[in-house]
Amino acid sequence: MVFTAENGVLTARNLGEILRIEAWGKDALRVRATRHAALNEENWALTEKPEETQASVEISEEDHWVGDGTIDKKKIAKITNGRISATVNFAGVITFYKDGRKLLREYFSFYDGSLWRESRCLKIRSREWKGIPGGDFALNVRFESIDGEKIYGMGQYQQPYLDLKGCVLDLEQRNSQVTVPFEVSSEGYGFLWNNPAIGRVSFGKNYTEWQAKATKQMDYWITAADTPKAIVENYTAVTGRAPMFPEDLMGLWQCKLRYRTQDEVLSVARQYQKEGIKIDVIVIDFFHWTLQGDWKFDKTYWPDPKAMVDELHSMGIKVIVSIWPSVDRKSENFGEMMDRGLLIMTERGAQQTYDYQGDCVEIDVFNPETRKYVWEKCRKNYYDFGIDAFWLDNSEPDYCAYDFDNYRYINGSALESSCQYPQWYSRIFYDPMTAMGNDKVVNLLRSGWAGSQKYGNVIWSGDVPSTFEAFRDQLQAGLNMGLAGIPWWTTDIGGFMTDDVGDPDFQELLIRWYEFAVYTAVLRMHGDRGPYNIPPLDNRDWGGGYLHTGQDNELWSYGEENYRIMKKYYDIRVELKPYIRGLYEEAHTNGSPLIRTMFYEFPEDAKCWELSDQYMFGPEYLVAPILHLHEFERDVYLPEGTWTDVCDGRVYEGGQTVHVKAPLDSMPVFHRG
Repeated sequence: MVFTAENGVLTARNLGEILRIEAWGKDALRVRATRHAALNEENWALTEKPEETQASVEISEEDHWVGDGTIDKKKIAKITNGRISATVNFAGVITFYKDGRKLLREYFSFYDGSLWRESRCLKIRSREWKGIPGGDFALNVRFESIDGEKIYGMGQYQQPYLDLKGCVLDLEQRNSQVTVPFEVSSEGYGFLWNNPAIGRVSFGKNYTEWQAKATKQMDYWITAADTPKAIVENYTAVTGRAPMFPEDLMGLWQCKLRYRTQDEVLSVARQYQKEGIKIDVIVIDFFHWTLQGDWKFDKTYWPDPKAMVDELHSMGIKVIVSIWPSVDRKSENFGEMMDRGLLIMTERGAQQTYDYQGDCVEIDVFNPETRKYVWEKCRKNYYDFGIDAFWLDNSEPDYCAYDFDNYRYINGSALESSCQYPQWYSRIFYDPMTAMGNDKVVNLLRSGWAGSQKYGNVIWSGDVPSTFEAFRDQLQAGLNMGLAGIPWWTTDIGGFMTDDVGDPDFQELLIRWYEFAVYTAVLRMHGDRGPYNIPPLDNRDWGGGYLHTGQDNELWSYGEENYRIMKKYYDIRVELKPYIRGLYEEAHTNGSPLIRTMFYEFPEDAKCWELSDQYMFGPEYLVAPILHLHEFERDVYLPEGTWTDVCDGRVYEGGQTVHVKAPLDSMPVFHRG
């Protein structure tokens, strides 16, 4: 092992590997390694330049027991940045420390000068490189597991687990799965896998393993802090924070699948105005266009978009329009985009990446020429009409088959960088819109990656079923998204897919989901509502009605009693607006999410680390959603302090579990202090 130190950076060379460790932000280190001739300078998620930090590096010797009773001397190096430090021993094994206490260590199975780990006969190295023809490597990086550790964050996975210890997570973007590879540990550290490659992480009981199927180098970042809030603050300081959310978007967003015509949109907006309910946003969903990839309104049904937008603006309503990354072969833009290399390539078989309602190829967002081309089309056909924002759907992208080894972008195989696709997709719109002086860019996406928060992304949880099981999963997903640095997160109220809007069980789910959504970042009505018995507009309406419009999805669409409850909670949302504004300011200044795990606010309370069915909406409101059908009462744990039930005004002292009633029109919520 050869160590060198220069300007506070530690470099080690061993068995053809170059290892570099350097300070990168407060109490944090960045670790990179490669088997190539040199490291590249791609920063991936670490796009914010950290404050100038001068780490200290020491290179010394330690005793090494040879095995025959003799002692040898081996070099060891240590780098320190504030509260975090790392040592690299003679075999290249890294151990991290917080204030001198061992924090995390790489997993190995050979003698390192002080102990055996398992058996050296296993020949398991902490960093395992396997060459791929063409120059990349498959990479496995292993760390020792910590007994009793709890792990959170990592984005959005459709599962019931808040604590991810013991989980295996695929590092790939799919509809309703959002990979944001940052973990928050109960042991007092945060860890970013700063690599957009397709892969997997296993938070095993025996060891943790990160895998990249194709990469040029290892890259991760680690920070140490006393609380989850401080960990997230350190993390968002180097990956970026959300801009300030516009105040005029903090109310109700109205959407359905799908408004088919200009008249339908205007009639809904006018009815809301008549009802005395202010909506902040109305969303025009998919297939308002002629063909996928034309990126323009179908004039048959949208004859005057400018007039429509002007009327909606006069009501104080912002307008969002759906954009897809898929280009139909029949599109007027397909030939030029294909010839110019602006679409995703396939390694084998037909060049098709998407097959819903067309034979499509999706755009290569990594290509700057693609980003420029698509923006110019959307600027001319939408933005110049006054469209305020874009719903960037299918932003994973939603491949017809998730065969990542078959797709190629301009910068290489999809295996190497596909997790970052949704982030570059959002920048097609965010970058030029901000360059034009728009300082309130907010776009809606179905996916994101580490650092997406700084590009004005509201991320929603995808096309999830309309079930209580899915509802419970969304709570875990939203809380872990917040811990992964994504504060602007939302769901389809009631779930996306239901067959019968008249089903009383579905309506109960809808109300419980709506009550929950009032205490989240974005209150948004959306869903694909059956039964699908609405006649198509004409015989060209996408397969004779196969692409249906869905039943009505406005607040008044579900009967008088449900309408009363939703209006009641709409009023609560309006009353909370000053408080919500403060939460968005906090997200902007220190990265805190709007919906927070209990331990985020109460890290010293061991009970709070066990709770997954209640949460904090900012620092003041404890929310206990009703997550089961026909459930009208539940237990709620109140941490230390004084708590007031916002429904009946009753005051409780914390440090106890209380049993409260929850009739359909009342979700348990407690105000702190």
